[in-house]
Amino acid sequence: MSLEQFDVVVAGCGVAGLSAAVAAAEAGARVAILERAPREERGGQSRYTEAYLRMKSLDEVSDDFETHLAENGSGAIDPDLVEQAATDARGTSLTRALSLADPNVIEEFARAAPGTIAWLQTMGARFDFLPTQFLTKSQPRLLPIGGGQALVDVLAARAEALGVHFFYETTAQALQRDAGGRVIGLEARTRGQGVRYLHGRVVLASGGFEGNAEMMARYIGPRAVYLRPVCKGGYYNRGEGIRMALDIGAAACGDFGSYHAEPVDPRSGISEPSVFIFPYGILVNLDGERFTDEAPGTVDAVYEPVTRRIFEQRKGTAWVVLDARHQRIPNYRLGIRTDQPPVTGATLAELAGKMGVPPDRLEATVARYNAACSGQDWQPLVLDGVATTGLYPPKSNWACPLGEAPFHAYPIISSNVFTFGGLKVDTQARVVDADGEPIAGLYAAGEVIGMYYGHYTGATSVLKGLVFGRIAGADAATRVASA
Repeated sequence: MSLEQFDVVVAGCGVAGLSAAVAAAEAGARVAILERAPREERGGQSRYTEAYLRMKSLDEVSDDFETHLAENGSGAIDPDLVEQAATDARGTSLTRALSLADPNVIEEFARAAPGTIAWLQTMGARFDFLPTQFLTKSQPRLLPIGGGQALVDVLAARAEALGVHFFYETTAQALQRDAGGRVIGLEARTRGQGVRYLHGRVVLASGGFEGNAEMMARYIGPRAVYLRPVCKGGYYNRGEGIRMALDIGAAACGDFGSYHAEPVDPRSGISEPSVFIFPYGILVNLDGERFTDEAPGTVDAVYEPVTRRIFEQRKGTAWVVLDARHQRIPNYRLGIRTDQPPVTGATLAELAGKMGVPPDRLEATVARYNAACSGQDWQPLVLDGVATTGLYPPKSNWACPLGEAPFHAYPIISSNVFTFGGLKVDTQARVVDADGEPIAGLYAAGEVIGMYYGHYTGATSVLKGLVFGRIAGADAATRVASA
């Protein structure tokens, strides 16, 4: 065992943890950062994501930023209490600890985002409005050139230049407190070296629990066995940061029974092998039956609820069935991110045999669907209102018959991009307890913060890590200096 003294100790080396470490070090603090992975794999999920950011310019978040977060920021809570939490910044012990996204925290998130982008630019990060990963889009998206890996690289380089001490293959296990309840450090374990103690104010930035089978089954349910992290970095996220804070009385926030769902090809081992082409075909389960409206809106707006319906099917699996017309959609490959080829067939019966679904069922399903189509041609890159008639479930857009061979199909399961449940924080990223009071010496950033309920506000997760990581590191360093 060893005891090492720092001003700020950060658990997690994704963009949230790195932002906290850099901000604290820039304020003059002695900083340690813990990373479960070896150096060559550092960065957690951040290094695998394209890191889309919900901003309409370098210095403005999207128009619906705060509204969308607020509308999806709680479950079934008394509306009077929600209003009280929004209008009374101090609140009561009840409202301050409610499991909802604090409106004041959402406001601070929006306010601090542009400054965080400017801060990253000073380190060499570059941003642009690059082509979206979807065929259609309804909101602007800013993108770091080089994706999440570029953000990890510039932040890590800055941290190293500032003298931040990196502990690789080191896992935070428990929080340490003094007699007055103040968090004074972390107990951690380094591979091959055993237990070590790192003292200092603590920033938890170690992700959600998508890589922890026990927590997934406990919170998401036994069907979580049919989920998998969207990228290999997710397997490192095992929920210790959330667990150790809850163990000392932190307030929970976010929807613990849910997660950000994305449709992926289960045959692929690459990062984010997404299949977003389904609005231009039909989705069938392993019995060859349709079960949902494939196109209630643009795919960027509806892929999450549609993917949740896929998760509900037997073995959490569905197939998207397309005819040859989809290949004539301009840039159709934008909607197919898997590296695996489609299953093809000259007839629906041949296709069904390769899919492993009953051929007669699939043929009947397609016949019912084709009969319900109006015959009107689609306009594939805009919401065209070409819908089925007299079919349940309906298809609201791009409903054209499937008849042109060869037929294509891709299997789809729901991936778990990140879990929603986490810790409640205030506007300074301080973790609050069950009475809504800040726990002295403890901060959180990134996925550890619970903010989402039911439906994810797209392109805010990476930004949340960057913004609250910076806030947490700067505040922790300031309090060290003033102590």
